[in-house]
Amino acid sequence: MYCGYNLWAQNDTLVLKNNNRIVGEIKTMQNGVLGIETDYSDSDFKITWLEVVEVYGNQMFLITLKNGDRYNTTLKSVGAKGKVKLANSENGRVVNIQDIVFIKSVKSSFVSRLDASLSVGFNLTKSNNLRQLNVRSKIGYTANYWQLMGSYNSVRSKQDGSNEIHRTDANIRFTYFLKNDMLAIFNSEYLANDEQKIDFRLTNRLGFGNYFIHTNYLYFGAIAGLALNNERFSDDLATNRNSLEAFGSLELNLFDIKDFDLLTNIIAYPSITEKNRFRLDYKLDLKYDLPLDFFIKLGVTYNFDNQPVQDASKDDYVFQATFGWEL
Repeated sequence: MYCGYNLWAQNDTLVLKNNNRIVGEIKTMQNGVLGIETDYSDSDFKITWLEVVEVYGNQMFLITLKNGDRYNTTLKSVGAKGKVKLANSENGRVVNIQDIVFIKSVKSSFVSRLDASLSVGFNLTKSNNLRQLNVRSKIGYTANYWQLMGSYNSVRSKQDGSNEIHRTDANIRFTYFLKNDMLAIFNSEYLANDEQKIDFRLTNRLGFGNYFIHTNYLYFGAIAGLALNNERFSDDLATNRNSLEAFGSLELNLFDIKDFDLLTNIIAYPSITEKNRFRLDYKLDLKYDLPLDFFIKLGVTYNFDNQPVQDASKDDYVFQATFGWEL
């Protein structure tokens, strides 16, 4: 697979360990995989970033280094293989190519900074006329030093002889990236859950965190702060609760496992204003990438509350298997 550097001056070029060259337009590199669009392929090439030894990017990119530094810059390999010059950084900084953990082409259009995915699952059985619909979705916008992410997940199940079951969670998160791989976050999360008789739970979190590990193999970080919790329950008393909580969370994102990605996080909420109350939220997503940006996702979500309302369960969990597409 060979194309010369001067095929088109405006195009980007990659040189791989086996000395093959690929000319096209770099779209993004995240989770250790780079996507590049070429005129000689119907779909984008997916290349493991560790296979790239030289990169020449003539367009403007938003890049992140493993120490958390972020730049808007072009890319040009210089000197020995494995060295890249960030032309628009202070004094034209030169970094090791494997220190780059994120690349995104940033054009003037709003859409070029968007990421989105939607997956759906449906179960239908003759027994008791069971019908179940699963929906999982997310959308995000990445700017130079901040990111806005939103998600919506829903499970609805209905069968003859029983009440309809529903569970919905939604999330909006604003992240501001600080120096030394630190970050500040504001997160607003919604939950409705029949098993725990939660009409709605709205939790607003404000915190600071840090990535302990930030490489082309995995991300691992922690966030801590305060949360304001507002709840209404569907018990006989239509109970309402408002409380202040501390929170601490851990998140692990593994992506150097061929076509699989694994994302898991756990959040603990010890209450400040309600004596001895403790809540826990846990999520795990396993995604398998298919051609043409399709994927299969398996997800588990678990919620625990040691002081539920009367006749409600202390915990609830849901397992979802969905098929979807991502932008």
